[in-house]
Amino acid sequence: MKNNAVKVATGGLVSALCMVCMLITNVFPFGTYALPAIAGMLLIFIVIEFSHKWALLVYLSVSILSVFLTADKEAVLFFIVIFGIYPIIKGKIEVLHSKVIQWIFKLIMFNIGAVIAYFVSIYILMIPKDSYNIFDLNLPLVFLLIGNIVFVLYDKGLTNLIIKYVKIWRNKITKR
Repeated sequence: MKNNAVKVATGGLVSALCMVCMLITNVFPFGTYALPAIAGMLLIFIVIEFSHKWALLVYLSVSILSVFLTADKEAVLFFIVIFGIYPIIKGKIEVLHSKVIQWIFKLIMFNIGAVIAYFVSIYILMIPKDSYNIFDLNLPLVFLLIGNIVFVLYDKGLTNLIIKYVKIWRNKITKR
């Protein structure tokens, strides 16, 4: 068991790195989806090294700070409802015995988050519905389908990151 000082310091460091990703969305608006996903990936290290509880605390601190400091509120929204929480609960879902059930839960979680993000974007953040149109075609369902495909790739990327970290980088970083 690691002492609390190490947990707090590491949590602060990961929070700072997550916030850098979130703040960069202010400079690079094309990072609205990618940068919150990268910030979420950083939470994996807290889950592995400490616990889901500590990762949840880091997630909450980054979420609160992002609301106040990040100009791209859509990026903040995607971090809060999908990319920040998913890396924390991914391991809990993957203890289920059936891969099919795992994927059903993962996709349900993503789709609920995506639908919440869509409606919050339109009705609270006041992003025009037209921003989801291409050539006068209303495409939210197409975006949701593409989002599901990207989410599956994101999940595979997280899995590969976890495997590489545990098998290769962890021993080098922690000097075990």
